[in-house]
Amino acid sequence: MVLGSLADGLLDGAGALADRASGWLEPTLRLGVTGLSRSGKTVFVTALIASLLRRGRLAGLVPEAEGRIIAAMIGRQPDPAVPRFPFERNLSALTGAEPRWPEPTRSVSQIRLSLRYRPTGFAAALSGRSTLHLDIVDYPGEWLADIPLMEQDYADWAAAALAEAETPRRAPHAAGWRAALAAADPAARHGEPAAEALAAAWAGYLRAGRDAGLSALSPGRLLMPGDLEGSPALTFAPLPRPDRPPRDSLWAEMARRFEDYKRVVARPFFRDHFAGIDRQVVLVDTLGALARGPAAMGDLIEGMTATLGAFRHGRPWWFDRLLGGRRIDRLLFAATKADHLHSEQHANLAALTEAMLSEASARAAYRGAETRAMAIAAIRATAEQEATRGGERLALVRGRNAETGREVAVFPGRLPENPRPLIAAATGGEMADWPEDRFETVPFAPPDWGGRPENGPPHIRLDKALDFLVGDRLE
Repeated sequence: MVLGSLADGLLDGAGALADRASGWLEPTLRLGVTGLSRSGKTVFVTALIASLLRRGRLAGLVPEAEGRIIAAMIGRQPDPAVPRFPFERNLSALTGAEPRWPEPTRSVSQIRLSLRYRPTGFAAALSGRSTLHLDIVDYPGEWLADIPLMEQDYADWAAAALAEAETPRRAPHAAGWRAALAAADPAARHGEPAAEALAAAWAGYLRAGRDAGLSALSPGRLLMPGDLEGSPALTFAPLPRPDRPPRDSLWAEMARRFEDYKRVVARPFFRDHFAGIDRQVVLVDTLGALARGPAAMGDLIEGMTATLGAFRHGRPWWFDRLLGGRRIDRLLFAATKADHLHSEQHANLAALTEAMLSEASARAAYRGAETRAMAIAAIRATAEQEATRGGERLALVRGRNAETGREVAVFPGRLPENPRPLIAAATGGEMADWPEDRFETVPFAPPDWGGRPENGPPHIRLDKALDFLVGDRLE
């Protein structure tokens, strides 16, 4: 048995060295894609893959503009334990006879895209071509809210969560939760019906907040439980701590389940998916937050700033790479749905997004990561149009309304050139002229680009985003 264990260990070690050697010859770049609900993760990943496979609309990706990308293909699944991103199904939805948006992200998924390219400089003299494996990891942004929980105990988390539910921003959505909490006795003996009722009421409060546009909602898996729905690890809620709670009390059982949640949900996600990422895209529905008002934008700013603090930023040392350690060295904040605005406002959209996430961006830059903010549309659903009304020129966007099927031309409103007053209003200041009453969002349907599918989808700055994220690795 000892000899067998030693042999197994040697074989495992040899396999690990072989994998590492293969990684040196054909390196892998792990790209994380996240964002909260409605930010466009699924569309972004689908468009990214379709664009790299076809490369007809990637003039902003420098290696492609230089003619050095030879081919791209979907590779073998890098981790058989992780669900495969359903690229083909999503592409079929977008390019069918009646194009429709694909189903959104509800769990972690992964897909590998292998790129053959001609390197530059010294590498070109050694080999005429090289390969880069791009492993794309798509995961719900709601799950990021759980990462800070790993450093909290139940009492601290519960006290903070209960206080937050009473703030003016969240109290309107917590009536059902308050009623359930008032009927509960944290010191009473634990009973499963009581625990289930409290967990259901807390999850209802979280869903109501999400529907109202709030974003920093935790625990995230209560909003997207997946295959853990109904498990004890998800059947808990915050309770006020009683004096000397008995070991069999409802409070003590909730505390145990909170620890179970960290052990079986939060820590495995961080260890298996999040901690191994090299580059990260954070998709932000800035326009949606703006349209929903100061509370939604303020919650988005606070939530993203807190959760992005968990990213392992900075350039990895050579021995970190040797030992498998990774850090995020490039971070892209992408304001999605830029096609809902005329191009003359895209700079203002990027500036607003950058100002919203300035604290997280500064923290990442201090730790050595390169950050950038862009206004993008992974798939462009509109065309631009101009009109005159009352002697005033209006910059419009035109597209098909997904709800009515009718072609509409919309003037969504104007974004301020200086985003600071909006940020101040969203984070506790006052502003008399919040633009929600003169800012409109329309659910545009996807375009029909099936006539020339070989070009890949029409987009706005997806090629620039790709160049920032992977262009330097194709040198």
